[in-house]
Amino acid sequence: MTEGRQTLDELLGDPMIQLVMARDRVRPEEVRMLLERARTPSMEQPHVPPAHVIARTCQKLWLCP
Repeated sequence: MTEGRQTLDELLGDPMIQLVMARDRVRPEEVRMLLERARTPSMEQPHVPPAHVIARTCQKLWLCP
């Protein structure tokens, strides 16, 4: 591995990371797919606001304490 920033291939090739992934039954393809989905937000899935925003709205409408 190189010093500083590492590529995804370098990280997934690290023996320690491979051991942890094997223990957790996670495959490299799943990690790649998850990161790809996180990088390109989908218009199909609605954005859920953070809990504090929901709570503030709820309190204004007297729906929660």
